[in-house]
Amino acid sequence: MTRTTPDPSATTAPASTPAPASTPATTSPGLSATTPHPTPNAGPTTPVPTTPEAERLRRWRLVLGGGGAEGTGCELRGRDAAMDGALASLYGREGGDGGKRADGGRRTAGLGASAPGVARWLGDIRTYFPSSVVQVMQRDAIDRLGLSALLLEPEMLEAVEADVHLVGTLLSLNRLMPERARESARAVVRTVVEDLERKLAHRTRATLTGALDRSARISRPRHRDIDWNRTIRANLKNYLPAYRTVVPERLIGHGRAAQSVRKEVVLCIDQSGSMAASVVYASVFGAVLASLRAIDTRLVVFDTAVVDLTDRLDDPVDVLFGTQLGGGTDINRALAYCQSRITRPAETVVVLVSDLYEGGIRDEMLKRVAAMKASGVQFVTLLALSDEGAPAYDREHAAALAALDAPAFACTPDLFPDVMAAALEKRPLPIPDMAEQR
Repeated sequence: MTRTTPDPSATTAPASTPAPASTPATTSPGLSATTPHPTPNAGPTTPVPTTPEAERLRRWRLVLGGGGAEGTGCELRGRDAAMDGALASLYGREGGDGGKRADGGRRTAGLGASAPGVARWLGDIRTYFPSSVVQVMQRDAIDRLGLSALLLEPEMLEAVEADVHLVGTLLSLNRLMPERARESARAVVRTVVEDLERKLAHRTRATLTGALDRSARISRPRHRDIDWNRTIRANLKNYLPAYRTVVPERLIGHGRAAQSVRKEVVLCIDQSGSMAASVVYASVFGAVLASLRAIDTRLVVFDTAVVDLTDRLDDPVDVLFGTQLGGGTDINRALAYCQSRITRPAETVVVLVSDLYEGGIRDEMLKRVAAMKASGVQFVTLLALSDEGAPAYDREHAAALAALDAPAFACTPDLFPDVMAAALEKRPLPIPDMAEQR
């Protein structure tokens, strides 16, 4: 049986570089499998295979994990052996004969319920693998071996590689977290949030500021503010064939977004457990939108209850710790609350981020969406706001919303500014190919 793990060989030394020596395998607290650790400056050991065939066998050996049935006949030494031990600690628990070691022993997952032991393993994988692979292995360790409770330990939080998925796990444990771990958890969450803001904020502000300016059309624009495409279309009737030109009797231009609030955006976020990554991204985008003076932003999270977190939008970390991942879903109740807060429907965009697994009253939910659209609200449904790939969602509800001219689609963080710009300008949304999301 093979491991379901990224190819570890991409991180090994070049073929011409000898691997470090390894010390005898030892068992650390909380580890039932042994993991050899390279000794610094120990001198050269057996060289890494240099022929294509030997390199191919080495890669297969790292992927298959050893055992009598793997058939490569390749012996791992030095750094490769240490990498294999780190992988075996996580991916060694397999059923059937594939779980037996080459020496006849039963191979089992090596991470026990010990924070120091797991912290050491986290340090090992950060030594041998790139950050993207470390994040995948951390997620697998939490899912496969039930290590969520260990994230409540401060030493664990200091050892992990912070990413969006880890933030989602921490938020799901928020209510169980002891006070001594809370500050460490907030530091991890803040690291991820600040990184996301650096990546997303500038483009979001630039895109939406342009959209707000373009939506404020004026009939007597200054030359630099003329919208030439709309001006030409509006004056085509004044085309002079003899001169092959259009006489622009009426100029259409971009206004400049007023300092007072002109648009309202309501982010309505499903905080059920499956939406963890979407909650993280939505909180960051909510804080960015709130920083634009031309947009009045409201952020609402819901499960079977509804919580308005608008007053925390100046700090997305506070927003995230105000959520409570898990529980049921009542979209109808959440939309009822959002609808009650809309004061200028024609200038309002409501963004529902949900997988649409409704636990409330389905028909009432659809009636509310229809009523909001009839009043002039721009209604956007995002099945997910993340980069995790195709989401699971309720296809029947998605089809019902599409029939109301409110198509539901998954949205990556990179696409979100364009979606919001289109909604603010009341033009067709840049909907990805739905076939790619299935």
